[in-house]
Amino acid sequence: MARALLQMLPSKLKPCGTAMTHDNNQGALPFSRRAFMLGIGAGGLGLQACSNGEETQADSADAGRSAGQPSEGASRVFVHPGLLHTEADFTRMREKVALGAQPWTDGWNALIANGRSQLGAAPRPLAQVVRGGDGSNFAQMYIDIARAYQLALRWKVSQDARYADQAVVFLNAWSGTLTSIVGNADRFLAAGIYGYQFANAAEIMRSYSGWAAEDFKRFQNMMLTVFYPWNADFLKNHNGAVITNYWANWDQCTLASMLSIGVLCDREDLYDQALAYYRNGQGHGAGLQAVYHVHPGNLGQWQESGRDQGHSTLGIGLAGAFLEAAWNQGDDLYSYDNHRFLAGARYVAKSNLPDGNGGFEGVPYLPYNNKQGYSTVLGGGLGIKRPVWELVLHHYEGRLGIAAPEVRQQALQLRPEYDGDNGDQLGFGTLTFARDPVAGARPSGLTARLQAVKVELSWWGVPDADSYTVKRGARAGGPYAVVATGVTSVLTWTDTAPLASAWYVVTAVNGAGESGTSNEVAVSTQAQQLLQLTFDETTGTAAVDATGQWPASKTVRADGWAAGRKAGHSVVLDGVADFIALPANVIASLSDFTIATWVFLDAATTWARVFDFGSGPRRSMFLVARNAQGLPQFSIDTEHGYVAQNVVGQTAVPTGQWTHLAVTLSGQLATLYVDGVAVGSKADVVYAPYHLGVGMAGFIGKSQYATDPLLKGKVDDFSIYAGALGAAAVAALATG
Repeated sequence: MARALLQMLPSKLKPCGTAMTHDNNQGALPFSRRAFMLGIGAGGLGLQACSNGEETQADSADAGRSAGQPSEGASRVFVHPGLLHTEADFTRMREKVALGAQPWTDGWNALIANGRSQLGAAPRPLAQVVRGGDGSNFAQMYIDIARAYQLALRWKVSQDARYADQAVVFLNAWSGTLTSIVGNADRFLAAGIYGYQFANAAEIMRSYSGWAAEDFKRFQNMMLTVFYPWNADFLKNHNGAVITNYWANWDQCTLASMLSIGVLCDREDLYDQALAYYRNGQGHGAGLQAVYHVHPGNLGQWQESGRDQGHSTLGIGLAGAFLEAAWNQGDDLYSYDNHRFLAGARYVAKSNLPDGNGGFEGVPYLPYNNKQGYSTVLGGGLGIKRPVWELVLHHYEGRLGIAAPEVRQQALQLRPEYDGDNGDQLGFGTLTFARDPVAGARPSGLTARLQAVKVELSWWGVPDADSYTVKRGARAGGPYAVVATGVTSVLTWTDTAPLASAWYVVTAVNGAGESGTSNEVAVSTQAQQLLQLTFDETTGTAAVDATGQWPASKTVRADGWAAGRKAGHSVVLDGVADFIALPANVIASLSDFTIATWVFLDAATTWARVFDFGSGPRRSMFLVARNAQGLPQFSIDTEHGYVAQNVVGQTAVPTGQWTHLAVTLSGQLATLYVDGVAVGSKADVVYAPYHLGVGMAGFIGKSQYATDPLLKGKVDDFSIYAGALGAAAVAALATG
């Protein structure tokens, strides 16, 4: 095995990580668990995910939440009411309104002034609702849903049973009449948007003694037989179209409906189906895809931002409704992938804020491509005002003490929120979501990305900060020296003269002084070996990580060993069922990196992977020995192949002999090496492993795409480095 390079490297330093309107579309990880497992075929051994072991403010605010992971043990007992609002929320509303406190009183006055919250109106139920195409009548339904919801709110805050009785009249009329939702593709939007809204109105009313049990059961049955089937069908089939044909809001309204129906009907299977799709689904409404790309300073480009702002803001409202309901059931999806949703909400909010000079605040934009086409700039409709921001604001600033300044500005200019009258959202968030601010918080979620000769820091701020100070130390825990002060606005700072090894923290500053420090992150500007699989075992089923950072793991088969390239042994992959499953998220924090290995091809199989990391076809990074032209190729992609950036070699990798393959990324320069020689490069690569997001599986010999073949041959000395090795170091690996 080639180990000479180990003598050239400094002592190991753990890499840092993260906390780480109408739609007519038709058609230094401080791992607390370190493990990897080797799999056999489609039924292979499972992955063991690693976590960073760091308590975030979200964790400390509610330690019982599960970050969206499935509950274990006994069946779930749902909280009722527990969608957009809990009983504690209604208590807060009543108390604040009784005190005449602001902004709750203004929110209450907006509600009671709205025509749809008044007594005396009669429901207009339909047997068949049509959205899209001839005969559309869906407004008749969403108006009655708004009436039921607003009447329910008035009852809960005022305790006046007349409003409860009237809300029940509307719910009963529809559950006794509605049998179907039809139309063109927009029928899925109707089932999603109005499904979650109807469920919310009923969830509030379920505790009212004046709603007969048999009537409530009939309403549940309507949700399960009229709305849910369309939800399930869309997430599975996407109306028969390729999955990138539909924008984020289609998935998001569907998820909100499915989860809400699960809670309303005490159906854990429906609820968990929605959670699983948000974490792992391939469509644009899943967590990773809805926020297409996170720019420095945690500005998350929204999937529909290049389309138009009406749909982008709609997506914020739909996703917020889904996340809030999950939170109220004990599942914290808000914090998914270092608060990825907040990054997206800030981006959309900032995009639509006036800049004071007749324009709008600028945001970075990464060109985006999918089935619907290619966009290079923000879409139209800038400046749209949609009443969806109070929910987002008060989760992050009111519950967690995490700053959302652009969201706050949007909320303030719309306050008090109302429903907007278009059926897209339930509204009245000023009354229902406002919370007293959290004081005394400190910055959190600090990340550091090594990019060639620079270190880029980003973090989450606190609501009461005036500015931020960046500090750097030469060892863990300090002492720290101040390297930047007065950082405001987008919270990012780049160290252009970093130390060989450095530890960073950030503090917030206001008139009262300086806050406590953020989490600490460590960076080395020299490549650090993260994992090395030598495959030197001769018997048994254990493969040992030579770095000592990962425990021994299962091998593909008991007899899956062969002679190595020089001394020791290698692992044998039969091209039929064998592959190696690497640790989940092992490269999730990496920016600059190196992956190097020896490969002995028994067959020149097109698209068989040497390695592949990702979360399914939506996001992946891979190396193949033979592409469609028979050449080695490295690719990294974040949108189902539409935005892939490739580095291709010049000659075929031979069969029947050992070949050393390596890939490095330094800043935006990706280089592919064969036997220690650079055979291809690309100088404008804008994606790095950390852009792939959380939940990444990693394989040797297996693709994220189910139709790709498995690798047939042997693999030896597989290594991953945090940081890019230079050409001489790669050559040393290839000759050692």
